[in-house]
Amino acid sequence: MKLVTYFDAEGRPRTGVLSSDETSVIDLVVAAESLGDVDAGLFESMLRMLDDFDVAKVFALRVSESADSLPPDTVLPLSELRLAAPLPRPGSLRDCLAFERHLIGCMRTVARWKSRPVAALDAGLERIFGRGFLRPPNVWYRQPIYYKGNPGSVVGHEAEVRWPSFTQKLDFELEFAIVIGRGGVNIPASRAREHIAGFCLFNDFSARDIQFDEMAGRLGPAKSKDFDTGNALGPWIVTADSVPEALQLRVRVNGEEWGSGCSADMHFSMEEIVEYISRDETLFPGDVIGSGTVPGCCGLELDRWIQPGDVVELEADGIGVLRNRVVGVSG
Repeated sequence: MKLVTYFDAEGRPRTGVLSSDETSVIDLVVAAESLGDVDAGLFESMLRMLDDFDVAKVFALRVSESADSLPPDTVLPLSELRLAAPLPRPGSLRDCLAFERHLIGCMRTVARWKSRPVAALDAGLERIFGRGFLRPPNVWYRQPIYYKGNPGSVVGHEAEVRWPSFTQKLDFELEFAIVIGRGGVNIPASRAREHIAGFCLFNDFSARDIQFDEMAGRLGPAKSKDFDTGNALGPWIVTADSVPEALQLRVRVNGEEWGSGCSADMHFSMEEIVEYISRDETLFPGDVIGSGTVPGCCGLELDRWIQPGDVVELEADGIGVLRNRVVGVSG
């Protein structure tokens, strides 16, 4: 099941669910008012739905399968709607670094910039021994690493992403994210799925030149990730029971595929990440946690850079496509 937030004619966000044939959106407030067997206030926002997700999910599934029998003003053509981020204002936004090959790939790009012989030696050792000497620090293998992003800078599918005035190297990152649907603390990995409402795609736009400076200061990332429109989520939330165990993902720029990968390559699973983050810290419905970049699916790894006007598409089997255009320098 796919849950959406869309803008009405006045630009106000409303919650909906895709019909089973995925051609229409059923407005959940109108559906609840029409059927009268559940409080329509439950569907005032996606965050409100997540606060009582067990009830909201059952109702949304029921109406998604019965679009033909609902009043006409309840069902809207998807092609005529402008989608918002499915969760326009997450309770919190955390982003992980869960793919080893992504980190190694970034390190190799920087090594090529600084010393091509060093980068060549690392690549040669990998060809011979299956592993080079550029690798994450030991702590990365012991525990999930993450930073906290800005939940106020989230945009959705087809939204424009504004190039920050302070960077020369804006980058995209192909990620997926989980949305917490049941709060909890000290959640064991074996029970983590019970707390995950669903999944969406996540493009963590990053000012790489600023990030290098911040990381050299032993703190961050910060401003390199914090700018308006810098976090794209969407196109909708796919409930956890509808998502393949191993996600196949790909990224395109202006229609050309730049990279692809699989969630099975994560060093820590999302369940293990939930366990770690919830250690003596309560997770709440509406919290969002990103996977980190899929290997080979950002400009830094490829040393290939987007420009203003480019269209970046993230895609995952079982989820869909998140598309955003990067527009001119802001400020």
